[in-house]
Amino acid sequence: HVKGSYKVTAAAWPHMRDQKYGRIIMTASAAGIYGNFGQANYSMAKLGVTGFANTLALEGRNRNILSNTIAPLAGSRLTETVLPEELTLALKPDYVSPLVAWLCHESCDENGSLFEVGGGFFGKLRWERSAGKMVRLGREISPELVRASWPAITSFEDSQHPSDIASSMQPIMANIAAGPSKGSNEFIDVDLALGYEFEESTSSYDERDLALYALGVGAGDDPSDDKDLQLVYEMHGKGFRALPSFGVIPAVNQIVTMAKEGKRAPGLTFGIDRLLHGEQYTELVRPMPRNAKLSHRSKVKSIFDKGKNALVTYETKSYDEDGNLLPINELTAVIRGAGGFGGERGASEPVNVAPDRKPDYVSEQKIGVNQALLYRLSGDWNPLHVDPAMAKAFGFEKPILHGLCTFGHATRHVINQCFPDADPRLFKSIKVRFAASVFPGETLITEMWKDGETRVIFRCKVAERGEVVISNAAIERYEKIPKPAAKVVAATPAQEATSEEGKEDEPTSSDVFVAIADFLVRNPDQVSQIGVVYQFQLSDPDSIWTVDIKNGGGSVGEGETVKPECTLKLSDSDFMGMTSGALDPQALFFEGKLKIGGNVMASQKLTFLQKIDPEQAKEAVLKARSAKASGEASMPAQKPREARTPSAAGIFEKLAALAKSDPSVAEAVAATMQWIVSDPDIRYAVDFKGETKVFEGELDSPDVCFTISDEDLASLVAGEGTIESFYQHGKLRIDGDLKVAQRMAFLSALA
Repeated sequence: HVKGSYKVTAAAWPHMRDQKYGRIIMTASAAGIYGNFGQANYSMAKLGVTGFANTLALEGRNRNILSNTIAPLAGSRLTETVLPEELTLALKPDYVSPLVAWLCHESCDENGSLFEVGGGFFGKLRWERSAGKMVRLGREISPELVRASWPAITSFEDSQHPSDIASSMQPIMANIAAGPSKGSNEFIDVDLALGYEFEESTSSYDERDLALYALGVGAGDDPSDDKDLQLVYEMHGKGFRALPSFGVIPAVNQIVTMAKEGKRAPGLTFGIDRLLHGEQYTELVRPMPRNAKLSHRSKVKSIFDKGKNALVTYETKSYDEDGNLLPINELTAVIRGAGGFGGERGASEPVNVAPDRKPDYVSEQKIGVNQALLYRLSGDWNPLHVDPAMAKAFGFEKPILHGLCTFGHATRHVINQCFPDADPRLFKSIKVRFAASVFPGETLITEMWKDGETRVIFRCKVAERGEVVISNAAIERYEKIPKPAAKVVAATPAQEATSEEGKEDEPTSSDVFVAIADFLVRNPDQVSQIGVVYQFQLSDPDSIWTVDIKNGGGSVGEGETVKPECTLKLSDSDFMGMTSGALDPQALFFEGKLKIGGNVMASQKLTFLQKIDPEQAKEAVLKARSAKASGEASMPAQKPREARTPSAAGIFEKLAALAKSDPSVAEAVAATMQWIVSDPDIRYAVDFKGETKVFEGELDSPDVCFTISDEDLASLVAGEGTIESFYQHGKLRIDGDLKVAQRMAFLSALA
């Protein structure tokens, strides 16, 4: 099966190659695909034929030689002894041959495929792979880890269908490009969790929610206090105001809701019993309106290893119905006992340290005994704050006050004492660290120190115990009240027309390549440092761009201006997202939206894009657009590619002289070689097997055939890489006896 298929194909291949046309059909078997009891030799041979056909499909594609495989079920001498007679008659070869005829037809472009056929059935097979488990390099990978990950490794719930080696290697290459592991243990896998974005969620609130929240954080203790009355009475004559710390409520409620629904970031497997609210940062881009419908986008922003414990920060950005950013929240959770995973420690220097002097202002307020019961109505339903049994289970003598309730009290105290006219609309941000718990009924003291005109450092402590409960805290305010975001109104037809014209101001992919060209003009040293020719094949709309960062001073042009070494295929929109930083190229590659051909590792050198100065790029784009409008060349002027003298003739002249002066060269190779050189095209024959000779022309049946460009041949001889590296990166093609390539030590003598 294998040898017969090989011999016949080897005889036909040169003719197909020369005429640039061919159709090859291999015959495999279900036994080769699935295995079959008692048919080890047959199964192995039939799957070997399939692999042979798949490689021929790749090697012949550029010369219009297509190769496919069928796995037929047909009645024959092979099956008539094992299948019932009526089944053998039903499985006539006549039901197989039409598929073969079509696959052989000149108008059929199917290539590298496997088909099951017989008894009236025609079906194409493909490989399927589970999404699998990715473990970042640098982590200890044990059998226990594999066992624990077995459901993810074996589940086909989220499967992939790699069609070639490049797509097969995508996860591995993405893992290598991602760099070493950031650490993990049984509770936290930083590589999986860090940067994870939760599904967008929505919520809404109105005046009632704002008033209920204000009451929950101690407003209204004195109903005659006009400042507090503005926070709880929607008909107040001076205007109803939202207490700024309410900005934390929508975000925290979304996190609580996700926890109830069992939604968590991958890689975070700790239970709620290990979680403590350690720090909180809340910022308002503008004052919270009286009512709003919000959409929330949350992600895991940072994870730090603090030794015994871990810190996980969740960031939530909330937007109004017009897409305007409103509050930004960062909730930092202390995960008890989850440290020690070998990750980054994060900043260790304390911030917002209270000055060693008497406070500028002090506020004191008795916490109501029912304050936790009232505050929980704003959304935090954790039974720790209301259920005595639950509190005791967590080691407290009775239910404790919510940390964010204390947070709200402190916000009120600072605004009332330190803001002009106690106007909450001037609030910008607050950052606190929760140091200890407060019990309902205790007295909260807030100490405040002015730190400039718009910043206040503060801390909170409990009078009865003298214990600090909020530390390292600060509130900042705006100098002027931020204006409400402008409402989006429907455009008139005239405005829409103007808008269409204005779209010319939006950056396009061609603008990006103008910016790259300008960067190369300004930074010619990058050409020698990077040394790669890239081709970007964009779709929707289709375009091809060549970025030559190898020759002369580098060049950028539309179309294939130079033969590429690394090809990147992706949509125009994904390209724009990748170059703007909105999309992660590694994620695009892993998801199959970015396909890389040729020298895959060269794609990692594209980090030079991050060095492009935005202002210089903008200047270059405007200049290019102006030039284009006036009919001039729009691409920044680049140093022309220096004309190079072809190298092949000189190299093979040296080889002929070397072989004549040193017979050991031919003896070491002991093979006949055909060299097919392109750009410019020329062929050289090398006979180091019979009569030693090197000449321009062709051999009838060389042991090995090397296909390479003139420029790459010169680089290979100059020692700028090995035969193996040129072959692996697609710069050198080898047909025939691969072992000959291992006996090419003479190349170094031809430089």
